[in-house]
Amino acid sequence: MLRAVGLFSRSSLEAPTLFSSLPHQIHLPNPRLALALAVPPQIRTTIFAGFMIGKRTIMAATSTTASPKLLFRQLFEKDSSTYTYLLADVSHPDKPALLIDPVDKTVERDLSLIRDLGLKLVYAMNTHVHADHVTGTGLIKTKMPEVKSVVSKASGARADILIEPGDKISIASLFLELQVRATPGHTSGCVTYVTGDGPSQPQPRMAFTGDALLIRGCGRTDFQSGSPQQLYKSVHSQVTTVGEEIQYNPRLTKDEETFKHIMENLNLSYPKMMDIAVPANMVCGLQDLPSKASS
Repeated sequence: MLRAVGLFSRSSLEAPTLFSSLPHQIHLPNPRLALALAVPPQIRTTIFAGFMIGKRTIMAATSTTASPKLLFRQLFEKDSSTYTYLLADVSHPDKPALLIDPVDKTVERDLSLIRDLGLKLVYAMNTHVHADHVTGTGLIKTKMPEVKSVVSKASGARADILIEPGDKISIASLFLELQVRATPGHTSGCVTYVTGDGPSQPQPRMAFTGDALLIRGCGRTDFQSGSPQQLYKSVHSQVTTVGEEIQYNPRLTKDEETFKHIMENLNLSYPKMMDIAVPANMVCGLQDLPSKASS
C-alpha cells in the first residue's frame, strides 16, 4: 500500500505506475508546490556517492554508512512567488548541501543561511529554465566557485553538469535521482528531482516538480516549447501525486483532449520577466554582456 506523506511548497528505466488512493493529505495555501510522496516499490535505485552520468561519477563528498539526517528548508521569493529548497545531510562531517531553484534576488539570504547552519554547498540546481525569475546559480558561483550548477541537457542551457533521465546526484549518503523523471511539457527541459528510496534514505521521499505539477493545477504550456499533450503524459506516466490531486485537480483529472483544450484556452498574459529571465537563465543566470558594459 502506498502512502502519501505530505506536501512541500514549490517552485527511464521503467515507468512507475500511477499512484492511487493515497490517504494522507496536507492542505497548503499556495498552488506552486513540489510534492512529497511515496514511490512504487518496483522503482528501485542504487545509492551512488557522487553524480552519475552513465558510467562516469563525479564525487561530491565521501559516502558514509551512517543513516543520513536530512535538513530541509523551504525558502520564498515574493516577487515571482518562487520557492527555493535547501537540503543537506547533517549526519556527514562536511554537512554537504544543495539548493533547488535558487533566485538571484535571494542569493545573499540563502548563502547567509547556509553559513549560519555550517553547511557546505555542493550543487545549485534548477528544475527547468525559468521565465518568471533569474536563477541564482550563476551568482552563487561568482561567490562560491567550487559550487556546481546543474540543469537538464534537454533545456539547452549552460551549466557545469547537464543531467539526463536516469542520472543520479548525491551528497554524502543523501542523494537525489533523476531516474525516469524527465517531465517536459511546461518547458521542453523540465525535470523532477526525487529523493532516494534506500533503507538509509530520508523519509518521507520527496519529489521536486518545478512547474510541471502544482496543487490544483500545473504549469502553463504556451511558451518555451511547451506542449499540453506532453505535460499530460509526463504527469500521468512519470510524476504521480497524492490522492486529493488525483481526485480534485481541475485540469489533470480530465482526459487528455479536455486537458489540451483547457491549456490552449487559458489566455494568460505574457510573463513580465520572460525577455530578461530566459536569456539569462540559458547562461546560468549570468548574461554575457562585456561589450555593452564597456561601450
